[in-house]
Amino acid sequence: MKLLRMLLAVAFLSLCGQLAAAQTLTVAVAANVKFAFDELQAEFKQSSGIAINAVVASSGKITAQVKSGAPFDVFLSADMAFPAALHQQGYAVSAPKIYAYGVLVLWTLEPLDLSKGVQVLADSAVQKVAIANPRLAPYGEEAMRVLDYYKLRAAVAPKLIYGESIAQVNQYIDMRSASIGFTAKSVVLAPQLQGRGKWIEMPRESYSPIAQGVVILKHGAAHNAAAAQRFIEFIASPGARGILQKYGYLLP
Repeated sequence: MKLLRMLLAVAFLSLCGQLAAAQTLTVAVAANVKFAFDELQAEFKQSSGIAINAVVASSGKITAQVKSGAPFDVFLSADMAFPAALHQQGYAVSAPKIYAYGVLVLWTLEPLDLSKGVQVLADSAVQKVAIANPRLAPYGEEAMRVLDYYKLRAAVAPKLIYGESIAQVNQYIDMRSASIGFTAKSVVLAPQLQGRGKWIEMPRESYSPIAQGVVILKHGAAHNAAAAQRFIEFIASPGARGILQKYGYLLP
């Protein structure tokens, strides 16, 4: 009887250890969501008791990492195409759901005349224009669409410098390696950056709405299903939607 109690105690402690380990959720986060996600993960932990390990990168890079076996539980993408492809190829357990629509802005720390709108990019005072790699980052793809809409691609192409993600674009602008750059509205509204430089929002007709999707990945379903599902429910909650709206996202 004593031996049985000991075995049960060991099994109980083992189960507790497994449950504790499961209380950390690994979420791959598109770079444009970085600042908003600081608040989102704090709110999620407060409401659920589940901590989040956030991995921030471009959506294209995250997708490549998932395919290479990265142990991510949930993917918070900057678009719908990358998570949809993961679902179609068996790396995600369901089709992505839209959690927000991203807004594109031009941001500069230089004394440029932004009253000209996008045409400012053609000025001789603008030496370098930072943009996220269109092959990896949806915000870069839509920035190119803006240039095409205003027939500025040929004039601006020689000035473009490409960041791997919005985060690197922000570094280029912050370090003044670029005169100006295309970034996310969520960046310029972040408390850490408010009041730095100036920005203008891109007209909605000049690019496609940046629908951003979230999915539970195959690893999350296999190893952390309850916590992953809890996060999916949280991201659609009034609290999470309020945070996203605060950072300039449009809501579905």
